[in-house]
Amino acid sequence: MAFKDILVHVDNTERTPVRLAVGARLAQVHDAHLIALNVRTRPVLPQFISAQFGPQIDAVRNRFNEEAAREARAAFDAIAPDYGVTTEWRDVDGGLVDSVVLHARYADVTIIGQADADEGERPLADALILEVGRPLLVVPEAGRFNTIGERVVVAWNASREATRAVHDALPVLVGAKRVHVIAVNPVGGMAGHGDVPGADICLHLSRHGVNAVCEHIKSDDLRAGEMLLSRVTDEAADLLVMGAYGRSRLRTMVLGGVTQHILRHMTVPVLLSH
Repeated sequence: MAFKDILVHVDNTERTPVRLAVGARLAQVHDAHLIALNVRTRPVLPQFISAQFGPQIDAVRNRFNEEAAREARAAFDAIAPDYGVTTEWRDVDGGLVDSVVLHARYADVTIIGQADADEGERPLADALILEVGRPLLVVPEAGRFNTIGERVVVAWNASREATRAVHDALPVLVGAKRVHVIAVNPVGGMAGHGDVPGADICLHLSRHGVNAVCEHIKSDDLRAGEMLLSRVTDEAADLLVMGAYGRSRLRTMVLGGVTQHILRHMTVPVLLSH
């Protein structure tokens, strides 16, 4: 498998050029098609406001969406020629989450930005992780990323989600200079990690030509995310690969979890699969 269609969600915020640069670098490495998706949203307003100010509100909203689309397109046009890849601009009307989910189903990987702390009840990342069936690459809200996928940390817990993430990331892992597989809280047995935590997955990756080494760490759930990010820094990694929401989404919402911790505190791009 290779990445041949890379979808990037764009808007008129200052982080759009960063996301586009990450997508363009991936497209350049994998000879892929780069797609920029802008969504013109139409928030639902209370009935009394729509009844009183409907035409005026529609006009203001349309002007805002038009200006935002122009700014996003300008960012796309400015960066696309630098990488020599085929590109496509998509400008659609609709709900943000539903629109990105729909287009993500026809791409090999979708790139979005890290959510604001006060993002609504249905964050875009959660919807893409749980509904699309494709890997999601989330770019932090701070920093510039001149490389991606040269030094990779893989969070491995022998789960279905982690297995899916490793498989989805193979196009990147094969080309990486070094892949550091970290077995988190390894357990033995048939459903666990085997005799040597991480050894089996590293052997599997080596047969694909991946330069992988493994280690294992133990931590309670409250600190596992912190430890992963610490190891990312120690390894000077430019990408973290991990399975997402390995337990009930409701339980994670109530108790917190590694996925949510990483999504809130990431320092490098994170590739997630479910």
